[in-house]
Amino acid sequence: MPHSATDLTYGRHVSQATIRALYAALDRRDGEAAAACYTDDAVFEDPAFGRLEGGAVKDMWRMLTQRSEDLSVVLGEHGADGRTGWAHWSATYTFTATGRRVVNEIDARFTFAGDLISAQVDAFPLRRWGAQALGPKGAVLGLTPLLGRGVRKQARANLAAYSRAPAGA
Repeated sequence: MPHSATDLTYGRHVSQATIRALYAALDRRDGEAAAACYTDDAVFEDPAFGRLEGGAVKDMWRMLTQRSEDLSVVLGEHGADGRTGWAHWSATYTFTATGRRVVNEIDARFTFAGDLISAQVDAFPLRRWGAQALGPKGAVLGLTPLLGRGVRKQARANLAAYSRAPAGA
């Protein structure tokens, strides 16, 4: 734990640098560099994947960057105090299952262990995402819990298959 103003300033700069490194890696679709921003036991949660732990967090970014040929990530306002941080970011990509364009605005909250992310919670309106990714069907399903359950089931199945595949496959 930092003991002086200098320690706090250093911690704030290091954690802000990690936030910037994460989103720069995602924007250039570098899953390994994104994964390197996390502790090995990191926890991640969002409306699409639900709660992921450990290696699944790193594999999620590897999978998403590998499978999205047109992913564009923009980091907006962000900040950190050394132990915690926040960011507003947007991801623009083609949802491969439907070929539909998605612009997802996301608010992230972070917890840091040293210079790495140990926990991240991303929040975005799943109904809005569903309407973009799935069209009118997604907008209607977004009024019910079915969209969230279906999206999480598919996202986690894709991640499990990716994690089981031999490296480079």
